[in-house]
Amino acid sequence: MEIDVVNEFMALASLNSPSRQEGRVAGYLVGRLREMGMEAAVDDSAPRTGSDTGNVMVRVPGNAPGPTVLLCAHMDTIASTEGMVPVLRDGVIYSNGATVLGADDKAGIAVILGVLANLKGGGISHPDLEVVFTVQEEVGLFGAKHLNAALKAAFGYILDGDGPVGNIINQTPSKVDLDLVLEGKAAHAGVRPEEGINAIVVAATAIARLRTGRIDRRTTSNVGRINGGRIRNMVADRAEVIMEVRSTDAARLETEVQAILDSFREAAASAGAGLSVRKEIPFETFTVSETHPVVANALRAARTLGIEPRLWTSGGGMDANVFNGRGLPCAALGIGIEDSHSPTEHIAVAQLEAGVKFIEALLQETTAAAS
Repeated sequence: MEIDVVNEFMALASLNSPSRQEGRVAGYLVGRLREMGMEAAVDDSAPRTGSDTGNVMVRVPGNAPGPTVLLCAHMDTIASTEGMVPVLRDGVIYSNGATVLGADDKAGIAVILGVLANLKGGGISHPDLEVVFTVQEEVGLFGAKHLNAALKAAFGYILDGDGPVGNIINQTPSKVDLDLVLEGKAAHAGVRPEEGINAIVVAATAIARLRTGRIDRRTTSNVGRINGGRIRNMVADRAEVIMEVRSTDAARLETEVQAILDSFREAAASAGAGLSVRKEIPFETFTVSETHPVVANALRAARTLGIEPRLWTSGGGMDANVFNGRGLPCAALGIGIEDSHSPTEHIAVAQLEAGVKFIEALLQETTAAAS
């Protein structure tokens, strides 16, 4: 069975699959894999993740020696693409401009399917493969966190990385989420404002003291949303602020988180407001050495194809964080997506085709290294 990776991507992109609604894509994948003679399994994670499907997994026997390799991409998109028909123009695929394209991460899925179809021909040496398509990557890596499978892979590749084919992401940050709730005191804004405590003003005072955005090359901080008050003529008695901090430097991460907490506590205490805080760590940093086979094989594969590889530190979290946290070394691979998470998201046909060739070369390098 032959697969045109461009047509495959266009078909996948036409399937709406926001987080928790990946069922259409899961059904499509099970069918396509069956057409290739492969029996995919859907795990039982749905009750725990809240998705309308579980993760999809298939094992592919190798035809050459080498360690078992994991290939992974996620089925959900950052937002709904209902009714979106992808547009191919001058060698580049775009959305219709009303929604995201969903190349993040349907490009990764299409590349994997293209590779698997080519492997069936038998002309490409490859080790045993474990292929996983996850749910809910975009909203907290929940599919990978709840994956119910005993993986045998020695290392793996997540086809969800920044930049063009040849980018190898071997480091990502830890992330801390902070939900801060300020409790003030309501009062009539025109009759007795001095009797109130404005929670929105307290929040603004705390935020104004903070550094946000790019803190340094390894650290970012962001105020994601503020919500508060009820009506115009009432002193706001409640304000909710959600923030995040990311860093590959554990000490810097803790410093910036503490700075936020100190600022909000000081502002609340000064105004006589209450403060409650919820702190979560959705994912933790990983770093994979360039001498590890998962990176070294990818570096060689790129050079074999005449691509100058680039090691890259991403500011985003991905399924690789989960797998690395479990002791399964994984690197993420750039697949050529541009302007992801926006209506101008697009991907070049040449990058899709290069992605297939790159994974095939990478698998051959893996078997060669084991010989």
